[in-house]
Amino acid sequence: MDRFTQAYIEAMLWAETDGDAPLVENYTADDIVPEAMARIIDDCKAFQEENATRLAAYPTGGIYSREELAGHDLWLTRNEHGVGFWDREYLPQWARDALTESANRLGPVWVYVGDDGRLYL
Repeated sequence: MDRFTQAYIEAMLWAETDGDAPLVENYTADDIVPEAMARIIDDCKAFQEENATRLAAYPTGGIYSREELAGHDLWLTRNEHGVGFWDREYLPQWARDALTESANRLGPVWVYVGDDGRLYL
């Protein structure tokens, strides 16, 4: 799994909750059912392919790679968490706008804990 997809999953586990607790407190990527993992991988791959030029505008050399930053931002943007591509001042405006629009076209996706204690979309 690439860094973009790993960061997308990390953002999902960090930003979403099961009741009052962030998912990251009780779940890992290993708890995601195969069908949901396949969708995650497909969504991340398609987004990266569609936006390769725009994603290249992310800075390099920080503590996080551009792939990690962008994967995290995809989860936050598509699920309207109030931060994401649109407010990353280190990106040129054209990239912020285009990445936000592309994430919005994907639409939100919700994660939930099933009766079996696994994570579903």
